[in-house]
Amino acid sequence: MNLTLRIWRQRSPEQDGAMTTYRVEGISPDMSFLEMLDVLNEELILRGDEPVAFDHDCREGICGACGMVINGQAHGPERTTTCQLHMRHFQDGDTIDVEPWRAAAFPVVKDLVVDRSAFDRIVGSGGYITAPTGSAPEAHATAVPKAAADTAFEHAECIGCGACVAACPNGSAMLFTSAKVVHLNVLPQGAPERESRVLDMVAAMDEQGFGGCTNTGECATACPKGIPLPSIAAMNREYLRALRKGTSGRV
Repeated sequence: MNLTLRIWRQRSPEQDGAMTTYRVEGISPDMSFLEMLDVLNEELILRGDEPVAFDHDCREGICGACGMVINGQAHGPERTTTCQLHMRHFQDGDTIDVEPWRAAAFPVVKDLVVDRSAFDRIVGSGGYITAPTGSAPEAHATAVPKAAADTAFEHAECIGCGACVAACPNGSAMLFTSAKVVHLNVLPQGAPERESRVLDMVAAMDEQGFGGCTNTGECATACPKGIPLPSIAAMNREYLRALRKGTSGRV
């Protein structure tokens, strides 16, 4: 496959960026999208040019580091992470636009690399449980209903890649935040911080500059792990419940 790539290049956060065109040839349909970028970077290095910077780690669809916007879609045309997107989903001769996550809360560091530490600050504000120190508790000491366990597992699949934010026309982090809130709030182990957790995490989300949710649903469509859109409604119910109880959070 021979392809034309239009890639966002930006040397630093302080400098303006622009789309730069490259040509790659002899790409195997069995390559992943990141392997294709590796081929491009090898060619750039041999020419004495600076390679394209992009985030990646596991390359197994687990860590969520590899996010980028491909032809206007978060992670590209398939519902998967960029590292698991294969070139067979493109055609010989295609022109492919590659951009970083487009959200004010994810400032560009360099090229396709963005700063997603805003997610870390949301999780740090309430994404934890109180656990007594000392000897390990007996495994069956706290019973977890099957429905609660299923819901917790479903929401724990969120890998924090940021596709939901990049796909949202408002740059909202509601799907990410709701996944972290619901994951812990449905479990008995998360009960002590149930009210303060949702208040603190929503407040942290707003502080980081994410946009408001208007329920367009693009977040759930783009999520590679299938976090369901109703989780946002579940978090909203938790938030109203906490407000009615008068729990003091950071809001």
